[in-house]
Amino acid sequence: MVAPDVKAETMKMMDRRGALEAEMDAIIAGLTAPGGPGITGGLVDAEGFPRSDIDIPNVLAQRRRLTELRNDHKDVTNKIDKNLEILHSSKLSRNEQSTSRESDTTASSHIGLSQSEPMEEDPVARLPFAMIDEITDGSPAAVDGLQLGDEIVKFGNVEAGDRLQERLMSEAISNEGRQVSLSIIRQGSAMNLTITPRRWNGRGLLGCHFRML
Repeated sequence: MVAPDVKAETMKMMDRRGALEAEMDAIIAGLTAPGGPGITGGLVDAEGFPRSDIDIPNVLAQRRRLTELRNDHKDVTNKIDKNLEILHSSKLSRNEQSTSRESDTTASSHIGLSQSEPMEEDPVARLPFAMIDEITDGSPAAVDGLQLGDEIVKFGNVEAGDRLQERLMSEAISNEGRQVSLSIIRQGSAMNLTITPRRWNGRGLLGCHFRML
C-alpha cells in the first residue's frame, strides 16, 4: 500500500525541513547580531577597505551556506506539498470506498447478513499543516489552551491544502465569538481542543501566528 510509505516519507521530510530551518535561524541570528554584517550588508568600511571588525571569510562562508539551506528548504517543501497531494487523493479515494462499503453493509443487514471490516488508519489524520511559532500571553489562543510548538492538523473546517493562511483567517473571522474545534499534535500526541476567536487587547482574534509546514 502506497499511502503509509508516502506518509512516513513526508514525516521524515518535515523533520528534515525543521532541521534546515533551525540551522538557517542560527546563521541569521549570528549575521544580524549587534555589530554583525547582516545577511547582505557590505564588508568594506567607509574608505573602501575590508572591515577589520569581522571575519570576512567566515561571513562569506555563512552567507553561502544560508543560500544552500534556502534552496534545500524550497526543494523539501515542494516535495512535501506533492506528497500531501498524494495523501489527500488517497484519503478521498478511501472515503468513497468507505461510503460504498457502508451501503453494502446496510443492504446486507436487510437480508440477515453482517459484515465487519477493520477500520484503516487515515494516512493524513496525523499530518499537520501548520505550527504555532508565536503566541502572546493572555491572548485567546493562550487562554483557550494552545501552546507554542503545537502542530495544527485541523482548524475548524480547514485542513491541509492550498491558500491556508487565507482560509485560516476566514475561518477565524467567520467564527468570531463561537467555539472552533481544533485537532493538534503536541509533543507527538494527538489532542482535540476548542478555541473561541474574539476581540482582545492585542492584534487579531487569536493572538498567535501560524507557520505553514
